[in-house]
Amino acid sequence: MPDPKLANVQACVFDAYGTLFDVFSVADGVRQAVGDKADAVTAMWRQKQLEYTWLRSLMGAHVDFWQVTRDGLDFALDAAGHGDPATGDALMPLYLNLATYPEVVPLLNTLKKGGMARAILSNGAPEMLNAVVGSAGLDGLLDAVLSIEEAGIYKPAPVVYQLAVDRLKVPAENICFMSSNAWDVAGAAHFGFNVIWVNRFGQVRERLPGTPLAELASLEPLPALLGIAD
Repeated sequence: MPDPKLANVQACVFDAYGTLFDVFSVADGVRQAVGDKADAVTAMWRQKQLEYTWLRSLMGAHVDFWQVTRDGLDFALDAAGHGDPATGDALMPLYLNLATYPEVVPLLNTLKKGGMARAILSNGAPEMLNAVVGSAGLDGLLDAVLSIEEAGIYKPAPVVYQLAVDRLKVPAENICFMSSNAWDVAGAAHFGFNVIWVNRFGQVRERLPGTPLAELASLEPLPALLGIAD
């Protein structure tokens, strides 16, 4: 059933990693490299990747997401006793071919047929995003793929969310933003987007400013909330 709070939405903007693309789909490749330590390495890789975006933003020491991802991987491998740089070299390409969640392609097709503008707004470096979007076959389903590199700082800095407003030429109050990351949800809602939390992992709410309009377990119900027929 359509949500009246979303009646004026003109564009759907999606976070990429964890929302459209499964960052834990790297686990099989990690397992081939480190064996039974794969789950710990995969979880630590993601944790450090995110932590380094926030810390570098606070430090004013920006590097792109490819470097942040490599730094997080190197930390995780070193902590697991697999600090050989060659292992990191072998694992990094996994981030260019992440699996999409199963509802993503049908969802984007439905939104496109319904005339809704569609974009990604991500921490990812442009080359990373172009690669993963291409490998997933999403090229023709998106109107824009926006990287924080245009702002030079990571989410949840407000200037990052402003990129979507400026590029799509749609006011913040007419944009629906989706993320699986609770901290990103808070940042986007605090900025002024209509935010839907795709809480794939059963996280608890962050104690931060900014509240989502709805919480979903996947993106599948989104068209109905927007009043768009499948």
